[in-house]
Amino acid sequence: QVRLVESGGGLVQGGGSLRLSCAASGIIFSAYAMGWYRQAPGKQRELVAAITRRHGTNYADSVKGRFAISRDNTKNTVYLQMNTLKPEDAAVCYCNVGSYYSTTYHAMDYWGEGTLVTVSS
Repeated sequence: QVRLVESGGGLVQGGGSLRLSCAASGIIFSAYAMGWYRQAPGKQRELVAAITRRHGTNYADSVKGRFAISRDNTKNTVYLQMNTLKPEDAAVCYCNVGSYYSTTYHAMDYWGEGTLVTVSS
């Protein structure tokens, strides 16, 4: 059974930073790409960052230069460092198991409960 547990969300002032973590179990972690998604109220869930098995990364245009995804295969954990946070970054953030073909991340239907990021103005 795949289990994903996100943590690290919270309330932060605009311009501040947060580091999200996602601990994975039930998979051979190093064999999969991983992604971070977010879902703001009234909006669809969107992919914000993805990382390949070999640590290649891709980002949504809205977060390029501000967010950084990384992984530690010894800890079965994927991270999302979020800097210069903006009010529009407020969302529930989810990590995801996936695969990466060419430049496209393909999500598998495995999700955690998410962690809430709130950004005050």
